Amino acid sequence: MRWRLADRTLELDQPLAAGIVNVTADSMFEGARSVTPERAVADGLALAEAGFELLDVGAVAARSGPPVGVEEEAAALVPAVEGLAARVPVSADTFSVEVARRALGAGAVAINDISGGSEQMFELVAGAGCGYVLTHIEGPPRVDRPPRSYDDVVEHLKSWLGGRIEAASRLGVAEEQIAIDPGLDFDLTTAQDLEVLRRLGELRALGLPLYVSLSRKDFIGELLGGSWEERLPASEREWGTVAAATLAVREGADVLRVHDRSTLQAVKVAGRIRGDLPVQWTGKSPRGRD
Repeated sequence: MRWRLADRTLELDQPLAAGIVNVTADSMFEGARSVTPERAVADGLALAEAGFELLDVGAVAARSGPPVGVEEEAAALVPAVEGLAARVPVSADTFSVEVARRALGAGAVAINDISGGSEQMFELVAGAGCGYVLTHIEGPPRVDRPPRSYDDVVEHLKSWLGGRIEAASRLGVAEEQIAIDPGLDFDLTTAQDLEVLRRLGELRALGLPLYVSLSRKDFIGELLGGSWEERLPASEREWGTVAAATLAVREGADVLRVHDRSTLQAVKVAGRIRGDLPVQWTGKSPRGRD
């Protein structure tokens, strides 16, 4: 599987972890609130040093809330992208076309758009030749909606994503630019999230890389707490994330958007166990006993 970005093509024979950098003060996980562009650059470089090969940088929390203006978002996001892009590939997490345009100008190689895409965004991505993450969502971002019921949630996702891929293609976006995100927690119940994860491999029928954003999400908190009302906070979901990411890799995830080094390690090891590439041992002992 390949994913074409603005300046390179990623060979996704092994799964890749994209490190999360939030230039925000209100993201759902307090441990990933960089707040200022300067802090975001430092935090992003620390993730790159830890082994993340791609960073996803955003400046608007995905949780429900009032609109954030273009200038406010750009003032936080663009300097962070510019400070990181010369040293590590960066995707810009934004659903604003104008902010995306400025982030690409600052060096971003992909746009991670949780809105499901618009004609204007597709035209921008086509013209820039950058990577694009197409995310399932049933309405505008940052708005709470009751989840829908589906006869078959995975078949719905295949149909919905397929339609959006066709719309993007008509406006000039090449399929190799697109990665698809099933949008866990976005307009889906926990039961639906689990069904999607169990059957994640079925989405590979669309022929595009699977980009899975599951790190510390609410469905993990609900599973660990026993109910929605008793769900554990994001700060207590690290090891649940490790478990979910490991199984997502087994089911075919190509890129996982995650917060933690623990999940990065899980993704790397799970990918080797999945067996896409032979292990090339470089140490003296193949059993790791040096």
